Amino acid sequence: MMNSKTRVHAALRREPVDRVPVWMWFHPDTTERLADYLEIPVESVAEALGDDIRQTWVGNNHAMEGIVHERDGETHIDRWGVEWVKEGPFNQIKRSPLQGASTEDILRYRYPYEHADELMGNMRPVMKVGDQFFIGCDVSPCLYEMVCRIRGMEEATMDLAASPELAAAMLRDAGDFAVYLAEAACDGFAIDWLWTGDDIGGQQGMIVGPRVWRELIKPHLARIFAVGKERGLWVAYHSCGSIRPIIPDLIEIGLDVLNPIQHGCPGMDPIELKRAYGSALSFMGGVDTQHLLPTATADEVYRSTTELVEAMTADGGGYILAASHAVPPETPLENILAMYRAAGIGREEILDRGAEIRQRRSSMS
Repeated sequence: MMNSKTRVHAALRREPVDRVPVWMWFHPDTTERLADYLEIPVESVAEALGDDIRQTWVGNNHAMEGIVHERDGETHIDRWGVEWVKEGPFNQIKRSPLQGASTEDILRYRYPYEHADELMGNMRPVMKVGDQFFIGCDVSPCLYEMVCRIRGMEEATMDLAASPELAAAMLRDAGDFAVYLAEAACDGFAIDWLWTGDDIGGQQGMIVGPRVWRELIKPHLARIFAVGKERGLWVAYHSCGSIRPIIPDLIEIGLDVLNPIQHGCPGMDPIELKRAYGSALSFMGGVDTQHLLPTATADEVYRSTTELVEAMTADGGGYILAASHAVPPETPLENILAMYRAAGIGREEILDRGAEIRQRRSSMS
């Protein structure tokens, strides 16, 4: 049987695999329910389920997702100067450092280059399993979404129209730092792909129009992609929502894997995207989290996921099974297990791995 690293590489190269690779994202409450079901710690859920990829953040997403507070209202200020507050299961932006700032203060803003070594330290735990699992390094958000975090989304979006030169300068600076992080990660660690991204798509269309995206964002994204491509790594890109108009552009600048394929959004049906772009692009995602997973029966989830996997691997590969967003907490556990069963990972296999994890922890205590 293939190990996870070999399986993902083979799938992306369109080579035979023993099963489709899997990497699932769960809402924190969903992860806790799975941990309770398997009687294991939350940090061991991915291992028990058989997920093939291990990844962490060296960019600003660590401040949002990697720092966990116990109680609502607790805050922290990240290395970019963004203040976050815990609201429910997630950290939300409380204050952006450049919100309401003058042009002079915006142009004086400096990204946290002096903390790059500290940010790279996030990679060390995942590298311990680098011989077995496919390893990713996440430098996102890279450009527009990063500017939104330090400037405030409303003002950042207004700058694109009202102050394009200022917007261009902010995007250039964000791109410079993303390139710096990418180079440090790719040169410092034996990773398998460089994970990039910005949420530029909405439920009905792009937040940033294609013309503006091509003029102000695409050149910097190309610089970031080039860091991974020049080192022989796969390059992945994440954007929620509808981004169909720029998929050819992403391919043009070197994209290998697109995520998460929210097929409820216009132009984002995964099977149609596979037909249109599958010869040039691999995909990760596409299992509907808005309707299918939380509301369908387990049999319906199994059939739908099986059909998706078969269609997305019709050319021999180029697909990683994943949901189109974090699997929501209202999803029945039977539906999650049915989705994994469609990937060739049965309930008994998952339960056996859970038992092995419990036994290992017991022997260490």
